[in-house]
Parts: sequence; C-alpha cells; structure tokens
Amino acid sequence: MKITALLVLKCAPETSDPVILANASDVSHFGYFQRSSVKEFVVFVGRTVASRTPPSQRQSVQHEEYKVHAYNRNGLCAVGFMDDHYPVRSAFSLLNQVLDEYQKSFGETWRSAKEDSSQPWPYLAEALTKFQDPAEADKLLKIQRELDETKIILHKTIDSVLARGEKLDSLVEKSSDLSMASQMFYKQAKKTNSCCTIL
Repeated sequence: MKITALLVLKCAPETSDPVILANASDVSHFGYFQRSSVKEFVVFVGRTVASRTPPSQRQSVQHEEYKVHAYNRNGLCAVGFMDDHYPVRSAFSLLNQVLDEYQKSFGETWRSAKEDSSQPWPYLAEALTKFQDPAEADKLLKIQRELDETKIILHKTIDSVLARGEKLDSLVEKSSDLSMASQMFYKQAKKTNSCCTIL
C-alpha cells in the first residue's frame, strides 16, 4: 500500500483549470529519469479529476494499478494518488483530514488564489509519510488490526494450552507411580471439565 501524491486544489466554476494550492509527492519508487514525468502526470491527472468532481462529492478513478481519489468540499478539493491496495475508506478519511488541516492553517484565503502555489505546506509532506499506513488515517481499521492481532495471540495461547494438556494426558497414561484410582480420578475430572472448554 503506497501513497504517491497528495494535492489540494481550488475548483471554482469561474476558472477553467483548478488552481493547485499545495502539492506533495513521493516518487522515489520510480526510476530516476521517470520522476519528473511522473510529477507532471500527477499534476495533470490531479487537475483533470478535481475539475470533474462536483462540489460536496467524492469519487475514485482507476488508472492501471493506481487509484486517484478526490473529495471536493465546496470548491476546496483534495486529491490522493494511491496504489490499488490502499483501502478506499482510509483514502477518503485521509483526504478529509487534509482538507480540515488546510482550512485550519489557511482559513478562507484559498478562495482568492488565482495561480498555482509553489510554497510548500509542511503538513502535506508529513501526511504523505505518516499515512502510508492506512490504519493511521482510519481509526476503525486500526482497531480491527489490533483485534486481529489479539485474536491470533489468543489462538496461539489456546493451542499451547491444548498441547500442554495432551502432553499431560500422555504422561498420566505412562506413569506407573499413579495408582489406578488416581488415573481414574484424573480422567473423570478431565471429562467433567471438558464441558466448560471453549474452542
């Protein structure tokens, strides 16, 4: 799961092309000579998808092994380029957080933007790094992952207890030190307790 780029754009009906307000990308997984072309492609596709996303709408566009997710919040639009394995809910949660942070940082100044901004926005670069793990963007996914890990640990614990129980059974069978009455007591106690075992 990989996020390649995040963009924040102004999408207003009075302008022909959306204006890029902030842009962060990680193209390190592409070849050195491809990187500038990939960045140009990200800007082109970002503008195109943002301009075709109606206000107050979300949409996802598939392109080869990548998905471009866009969320237009009344003219302020966030676009994310993720690989196909990045969960959709996490992607839109991330885009929502990016728009929230942008409005906290810059307020309504984006409405007066007329040309692309080349000024870096540190939060966007941090978000690009932090949210490579979808669980960081989506709290439910994070909780589900923790539950799955706990479930695995519980299964391992139950398996180890069962393995120890089986070993104890074989030891009781082999033991010549225990009287027949003790062996019968052990087997009867095990039968009685087996009704309480949860598998």
